[in-house]
Amino acid sequence: MSMGTAVITGASSGIGAAFAARLAGRGHDLLLVARRADRLEALAAQLRAETGVGVETLAADLGTADDVARLEARLAAIPVTLLVNNAGVGGLGATSTVAADVQEALLRINVLALTRLSLAAVAQFRAAGRGSLINIASVMALMPSAGGGAYSGSKAYVLNFTRSLRLELAGSGIGIHVVLPGPVKTEFFSAQGMSDSIFPESSYVTADALADAVLVAAERGDEVIVPSLASERH
Repeated sequence: MSMGTAVITGASSGIGAAFAARLAGRGHDLLLVARRADRLEALAAQLRAETGVGVETLAADLGTADDVARLEARLAAIPVTLLVNNAGVGGLGATSTVAADVQEALLRINVLALTRLSLAAVAQFRAAGRGSLINIASVMALMPSAGGGAYSGSKAYVLNFTRSLRLELAGSGIGIHVVLPGPVKTEFFSAQGMSDSIFPESSYVTADALADAVLVAAERGDEVIVPSLASERH
């Protein structure tokens, strides 16, 4: 049976790129989605050469309704068997002073786009009788944050939305999983003008270790996946 197409958002670097490499290695064709077309094309060329799978790219800003709609249409037109909703933004800073427009933009990507894409993928999974959804949340979903109220709130939404979908689809054969990473070695903090030193070096996992741990846990059927430093050692 064909592995089908895996769709990964936020795929141009970090966690998304790590999932792309792992899934290509498993034989999935890929649709890679991110804003940076040049990075997407470079990654796609590398994965085609290394694995021989089909790799498409879609440059899109998931903070805009038009680009989300374009991706929804693509999901409806291809044999998607896996969606990794990885795209997200932080908008970190004192919640009472971060501009409302910044926090609204965060919610459009972290909440609205993730919701619409999850529903589009689940519709395909139901029609095909198989498929898996992996939504990337954060350990911040479990706690308030004086420096990231909208971010932690958005990830709490992802956690509860995904778990609710799983309850609804129990027994369907469709895998629904939510991931709560802690600090990961990516561009997440530097993209917001912050240093990785916000956390001790010893607390970070690599994007590759996270992707490996998540795929193993998803195959096992885990609902809430919390990759830890133990993932780095195995």
